[in-house]
Amino acid sequence: MVDITNATTGVTSSIDSMSAAATQKLNTDYQSFLKLLTAQLTNQDPLEPMDSTTFVSQLAQLSQVEQSITTNSHLEAIASQLSSAGLSTDLGLIGRQVSVPGQLFDLANGQGTFDYVLGTTANEVRAIIRDSAGNSVAQIENLDTTGESLHSVNWSGMSTEGLPLDDGIYTAEIIATDPEGNVLPATAYTKAVVERLTLQNGQSLLHLNNGGTALADIVAAVE
Repeated sequence: MVDITNATTGVTSSIDSMSAAATQKLNTDYQSFLKLLTAQLTNQDPLEPMDSTTFVSQLAQLSQVEQSITTNSHLEAIASQLSSAGLSTDLGLIGRQVSVPGQLFDLANGQGTFDYVLGTTANEVRAIIRDSAGNSVAQIENLDTTGESLHSVNWSGMSTEGLPLDDGIYTAEIIATDPEGNVLPATAYTKAVVERLTLQNGQSLLHLNNGGTALADIVAAVE
């Protein structure tokens, strides 16, 4: 992972380096071809001059290579501009609360909030709340069963025994079942504030205040 400023500079430098290298290679080929052409013309047999069609064809091929390099350079510049525009949009997420796939959520002042999405409409949905050690401390029953929608859940921080739990990081496991009791696809979403942004393999990686990370393109909601 790299800092966003250094990453952007690195991408631009990489593009410039590739274009410069290709242009330098083309210039070298031109010079070599012209030297070869001059040598062949100087040493050719006057009685059997060389066919000029071959030289014209080779010059045309080099010209096509030059045009390809120029086109690629323009496309790379456009791609770089589009990438920079995407990064500018992602930078706007810093300091904002987002919903991203993940089971972690924060309980603060006796209040915790998380989201979830069901792959299809379910018969029953519940959430199992676990502490940092993985112990089940509470269950929330009768959650919304509608499929393919983002649902928000507020938890009061009360344990299964009805006692208030300490503030901290908890996890929410969503269990959705059909009328026969079969488990259905369900994804928990964590609500967290974006603290900073870095680049990972050319994609914006969000660093959240709950210690988690997520790619910017999988954000489900922004508040």
